[in-house]
Amino acid sequence: MARVDYVLFIDGRCIGVIEAKRGISDVPGRLGQAKRYARDIRLTADEALPSSPWLQGLDRFRVPFLFVTNGRPYVKQFETKSGIWFWDARPTGSNPHALPEWFSPQDLSERLEQTEGFDALAERELGVTGLRPYQTDAITAVETAIAAGQKNILLAMATGTGKTRLAIALMYELLRRKRFRRILFLVDRNALGRQTLDAMSTTDTAGFLKFDQVFPVADLTKKFPEAPDRVQVATVQAMIRRVFEDPDAVRPTPGTYDLIIVDEAHRGYTLDAELREDDLGFRNLDDYLSAYRRVLDYFVATRIALTATPALHTREIFGPAVFHYGYRQAVIDGYLIDHRPPRRITTALSQTGISFEAGEDVSIIDPRTGQIDLFNLDDQVDFEVAEFNKKVLTAAFNRAVADAVARECPPNERGKTLIFASRDDHADTLVNALREALTEEYGPQPHDIVEKITGSVDKPLDRIKAFKNDPRPKYVVTVDLLTTGVDVPAITNLVFVRRVNSRILYDQMIGRATRRCDEIGKEYFRIFDAVDIYANLQEVSDMRPVVVNPALSFATLISDLERAMTEDDRAFVRDQIVVKLRLRLKHIEGQQRETLETVLGPLTALPDRLRDAPPADTLTLFQQHPLLAGILDNANTGRERDGVYISEHDDELISVEDDFGGRASPVDYIESFEAFVKANMNAAPALIAATQKPRELTRKELKALAVLLDANGFSEASLRQAYGRVRNADIAAHLIGFVRQAALGDPLVPYETRVENGVKRILASRTWTSTQKRWLERIGRALKAQPVGDPDILADPLFAQAGGFEVIDQAFDHGLGDILKDLNGAIWDHHVA
Repeated sequence: MARVDYVLFIDGRCIGVIEAKRGISDVPGRLGQAKRYARDIRLTADEALPSSPWLQGLDRFRVPFLFVTNGRPYVKQFETKSGIWFWDARPTGSNPHALPEWFSPQDLSERLEQTEGFDALAERELGVTGLRPYQTDAITAVETAIAAGQKNILLAMATGTGKTRLAIALMYELLRRKRFRRILFLVDRNALGRQTLDAMSTTDTAGFLKFDQVFPVADLTKKFPEAPDRVQVATVQAMIRRVFEDPDAVRPTPGTYDLIIVDEAHRGYTLDAELREDDLGFRNLDDYLSAYRRVLDYFVATRIALTATPALHTREIFGPAVFHYGYRQAVIDGYLIDHRPPRRITTALSQTGISFEAGEDVSIIDPRTGQIDLFNLDDQVDFEVAEFNKKVLTAAFNRAVADAVARECPPNERGKTLIFASRDDHADTLVNALREALTEEYGPQPHDIVEKITGSVDKPLDRIKAFKNDPRPKYVVTVDLLTTGVDVPAITNLVFVRRVNSRILYDQMIGRATRRCDEIGKEYFRIFDAVDIYANLQEVSDMRPVVVNPALSFATLISDLERAMTEDDRAFVRDQIVVKLRLRLKHIEGQQRETLETVLGPLTALPDRLRDAPPADTLTLFQQHPLLAGILDNANTGRERDGVYISEHDDELISVEDDFGGRASPVDYIESFEAFVKANMNAAPALIAATQKPRELTRKELKALAVLLDANGFSEASLRQAYGRVRNADIAAHLIGFVRQAALGDPLVPYETRVENGVKRILASRTWTSTQKRWLERIGRALKAQPVGDPDILADPLFAQAGGFEVIDQAFDHGLGDILKDLNGAIWDHHVA
């Protein structure tokens, strides 16, 4: 019998071996020795358990779990030389990998209970009811990836397409089949966590119980899951505290969860998002992202990410999406709402910018302290609209925008309005301006018709709930709190008074209004752009500069240097200090410079001297001269003029006009569309089908057509708006109708009229039985909402309850497929209505 360093027993069952060698450098290289132990181990009669269920699944190994360690703490950058290496020898186990800490006995016991096999494509009925077809397809894609052994999985689904419901259905399937034993559902805000918990308590399963009645759920207040809990909902911030910040506290083990589902996985995506209240432990979003990845790496778990807008770092962590369901596709399918062309709010100042002349006295406010100082400018200072309310406060501009919002979005109009401000204090300015504008335009209004909802207000989650469910507030001004994840379907207007430079953040903002809201008759939503955000993001680059954060003080950096754990970390902080020092020393002059040089030597040589010396020398320098950091931080470098300028320039509203993708007018937009269609009608398969083979059209081809046109700046909502403006009438034509008009000169006829006339032609084309007529009339009604007649239309509930295509096809002597094609032809091939 081989001599084993350690043998693991749980309740009398031998479940693993440990190869422990102090000082070995290549930890996984000793796994072969652990394998030999696992094959050759012999137990006493009292210890042997011949009926152990895992023995049958092992390939020559008598125990399932193998560990190798050299006793060194785990370091990710040197994981082959540190930590605890673990291998599950069962056929369903993963490849050997490093653990940051030991599993608990409960972790290992629960792992033994997991299902051996996992057939992702088995025929079965899903346990959560009411799923849409694409949600079912997404679950299949994830299960296929899991069955193939994929550990990092990304789902990209448009905002409003039901990612939370999909996640609950997916968790239900994976838990009931014992593929995973405990799931961590990770969110980045308490609001999203509570929204998820509410969904778990209201989601029905096939057994007529709610999800949380079938699988116990640990909520946001519970630090650790109890043994019966199958799901825990937690924020990233809470998990960071539990795992890393208190080394003396009991913390979860790496095996506590074996599946992590990350909601809104694009988090950490942008350079210009404000840190939320929950983020105050992080200096910036890079800090957040680093901690976010540490949480994911700590647990030995499969990871599934959900997002509408995959960022670069999301793809780096989780890989390419295994399933994608985009916004345009969801609009075509009728699950999301399209938007009209953005309406550009133009004021006098937004056209000309704000200019302060040299020699002018200007008030500048320090946003950190609120102190206002008066400065006489040495040089002219100019601000473009992108900098309004970030670098220059302008009450007149905000009042002009508020006037436009009041006129365009009246309080008696159904739906709600969400306004994006630059900063928290800017949100206050907009709230006051909009209240005044509404009163001036419509008379006295309830005070709470307009509210600010940011992290600074009292009980923001309650205010979000009121915005969603109550008649008031009708207008809400926010900064970042309502940019992602929050579901308020009644939003019909979005107003941008804040420039962002991130396509991901912009798409998330747009996503606040894409959801359907049938109870208010929501058919589309509108975007009002006061800061040229739409035009700016047409050319935005994903490249991000790597620079030192100029907001960090020397005192903060020295503190970082003291806490740095490794030489690499210390060098990283030292380099930041050197770069910052080069910039700062240029501004230190006169007596102050002479004093410093007396103590420190030539200042011009100091940055190079610190750069070429070990990081400890930098720390020693600042420790020997404890006042130095304060002197450098408070040196007169002109920073006071980096505050926010206060503008008293007059402004007025010039116009509120539609923005047709950069085209000067709706006529230009239509001309561009017609030119595109004619240039591609014989080359693009989707355009060929729409213009030359309408009888053969399918939903798949319609989606391809919509995606092609959208990629080139043409959507059905924009075309309808443009043609309506030119003809002074709202033409409810369909996308196919606009394409055929551009390509063939077909008249623009309301789509419903086309369907009604097409059904009449089919009914008059031959003799039908009463049953056949009834089905054709029902199909005609369905076609008004779903504009292509193919067999998939019979999958809708109206027809599915009668047996779907296969059963209804029998009523037409199995000729329904051709009849649907004839109906497509009758709708589109005729040039007269």
